[in-house]
Order: sequence, then C-alpha cells, then structure tokens
Amino acid sequence: MADKKTKFTDEELQELRDLQTNYQQKVFDFGNLKVEKMLMEKRQLDLEDREESLQEEWEGVQEQEKELVQKLTDKYGPGQLDPTTGVFTPSPEPETTSEAKVSTQSPK
Repeated sequence: MADKKTKFTDEELQELRDLQTNYQQKVFDFGNLKVEKMLMEKRQLDLEDREESLQEEWEGVQEQEKELVQKLTDKYGPGQLDPTTGVFTPSPEPETTSEAKVSTQSPK
C-alpha cells in the first residue's frame, strides 16, 4: 500500500499554488512594512536631533536678548522701547519724599 500514489486534482493544485502565492506575498509585505518602519524610525531620530538643535538655538537667542536688554538698560536706564518706532520712554524715577528719607534713617 505504500506504493499507491494519488494525484491531486487540478483544482486542489491551484488552491495549493494560490496558498503558496499568498504566503509569498505576505512575506514580501512584511519586508516592505519593516523597511517603512525603519525609515520612519530614522526620520523620528532626525526630527529629535533637529528639535534639540533648535532648542539650543532658541536658548542662544534668549541669551542674546538678555544681553541686549542689559546693554540698553546700562546705556539708557530702565524704560520701555517701542520697536516699531524706535522710541524709548524712560521709566519714571520713584519719588522719594523727605518723610521717607527721615523714616529710613536710624534713630540717634
């Protein structure tokens, strides 16, 4: 009985071929998916690097602003600048009264 061979029908052979083709297509699709995922991960890392670089640049701009404000304050004193007109308005000097001066002195 071991020598008895059976031939599959054409329909059964086609089903086996279709199944094999489907498996091959899924393996191909998984490969494409993995490549896409790797590219996205690379893009994510690139974006994170760019974000870090921009953050450092942002901090540099903030430091420039701080230095410029200090430089202008040293030159012109405290006040407000209208950047559209370039007009600087000094802050009013705090008024000191003679009573305030007297009350801040130590008793003799």
